Amino acid sequence: MTAAESAGSVIAVARAPDHRFSKPLAPEIALVAGLGVAGDAHAGTLVQHRSRVAKDPTQPNLRQVHLLHSELIEELQAAGFPVSPGTLGENVTTRGLALLDLPAGARLRLGDEAVVEVTGLRNPCRQIEAYAAGLMAAVLDRAPDGALIRKAGIMAIVRAGGTVRPGDRIAVELPAPPHRPLGPV
Repeated sequence: MTAAESAGSVIAVARAPDHRFSKPLAPEIALVAGLGVAGDAHAGTLVQHRSRVAKDPTQPNLRQVHLLHSELIEELQAAGFPVSPGTLGENVTTRGLALLDLPAGARLRLGDEAVVEVTGLRNPCRQIEAYAAGLMAAVLDRAPDGALIRKAGIMAIVRAGGTVRPGDRIAVELPAPPHRPLGPV
């Protein structure tokens, strides 16, 4: 891994004890190594997302923490969508960090103690369209070569636990090259 550099900040944190689309904001969340967000329905060593459990409940949980950049929220608000931090089901809303450009295996230090390892891109599900018509198309885009671009944030696993609060700094530690681009998880 390369040396860590400060790259952004946490602007909101959220968790929900049950499976729902949006998550209520909290003053802080506790990340637990190997599990995810304490008190969140998606915490666990094995996959917790209902669609993935239905396919194979023995899969490792590569989606313990969902991070979303506030710049996307602002873009969606400007397009008329009723979204705010937590609305799209993220646990950590960030600012000033190009989440979608991170490589697989990048580590993010959230605050003083917590460390998450990026596993991949969030693949938006049908619930996003049920929340607001046209929202699915708004969080997807096409590259010049026609490749699908998923803009709905990234997923990570917890490597070191700790408390995360709005205002915490985020430092990025990149893995050794060659870097693998993020794919959906």
